[in-house]
Amino acid sequence: MSVKHPELLRAILRRPSAPFRERHVIDEITNTLREYKVPHFLDPVGNIVVGVSSKKEYLKLVGTRSTEPVRIFIAHTDHPGFHGVKWIGENRFEFKWHGGSPTRYLDGAKVWLASSDAVLEDAIMESATLIESGRAISHGVVRVGNPSLAARYKDAKEIYGGFHFRDFVWEEGELIYSKAADDLVGSYAIVSLALDLFKGKKKSHPFIGLLTRAEEVGFIGAIGHFELGWLSKAKRPILGVSLETSRALPGAEIGKGPVVRLGDKYTVFDSGALRVFTELATKHLPDLHQKRVMDGGTCEATAATVYGIPCVGISVPLGNYHNQSFEGGPDSRGDLGPAPEFVHLKDIAGLQTLCHALLTPKLAWNTPWAARRKEFRKSLKGYQPLLKSGP
Repeated sequence: MSVKHPELLRAILRRPSAPFRERHVIDEITNTLREYKVPHFLDPVGNIVVGVSSKKEYLKLVGTRSTEPVRIFIAHTDHPGFHGVKWIGENRFEFKWHGGSPTRYLDGAKVWLASSDAVLEDAIMESATLIESGRAISHGVVRVGNPSLAARYKDAKEIYGGFHFRDFVWEEGELIYSKAADDLVGSYAIVSLALDLFKGKKKSHPFIGLLTRAEEVGFIGAIGHFELGWLSKAKRPILGVSLETSRALPGAEIGKGPVVRLGDKYTVFDSGALRVFTELATKHLPDLHQKRVMDGGTCEATAATVYGIPCVGISVPLGNYHNQSFEGGPDSRGDLGPAPEFVHLKDIAGLQTLCHALLTPKLAWNTPWAARRKEFRKSLKGYQPLLKSGP
């Protein structure tokens, strides 16, 4: 089992991204979808909607009466990072951090810089202040090596960035390292699935991909999409499928397969849909999937659940979650200091297998417990003589 469209995976991982600064990832994805003639559009929030070419087609798909649920695969295009605030000299600027982060060995760490139209030269995080809880960076100062940057970008707000290592992406054996795998791997998986679905003759599928913005600061893109009210017009079942690159945990280990995510730190997911999904995973990846509540963080299935959408989730176990050196490895600056995120190619391939499996037609979404109910009735019948023998 190997990763499909590997060149696309590397291309997306090479793109810089931060909350509210997803332009480079969005361009890479939309250019690919355009090249392969996959229908897509941007919703009013700036999320990429894949599988339909307009709001009209979206409403038609969810508004077509059917017992077959539309699967909405959700991933996000941002990763924790910083925005420039203001210059404080010709080669230093203040920044504001957005999302989770390392908490130690920050001073002197290398960072990458980007603008909406270019990837810029590397710089150094001169100093950083943590938020009150100490769990992430609040703000700090970046020092650039080239004073001309201030002349080119007079407003420091045009610049954003994140932690940088030897490269934006590289491989060692079956591990792929990156400045940001969360959740560019999930975004890649949705695009890869769409390329397979819409290859050749155009046909409709019970599929929508939703690639959201600013998840790292509280599911902002997903909330914005759900607030549009488009799904309230659905005349058929809707199933949310969260694709995440989630912190590795006991029982959700790197290289042992994708995780059937039973819930996150905030909530458990839909029990009936999870029953169907678990059976699918057992059938398609009998010895290469894991199952647990991934409570190392939250995901967009939480947002969908709040809006009344039943959900399941798939996680790719992630090393050095949010660039925090939990697992260490190459380019780590020390425990809980900056380190590249990494994932296993086998886990990504398994994720793709499960995504395809979830689109199998005529699954028992409406009767997930029918087989177990039959077993219960058989058990009850078998014990009737003892029941009648008296208490």
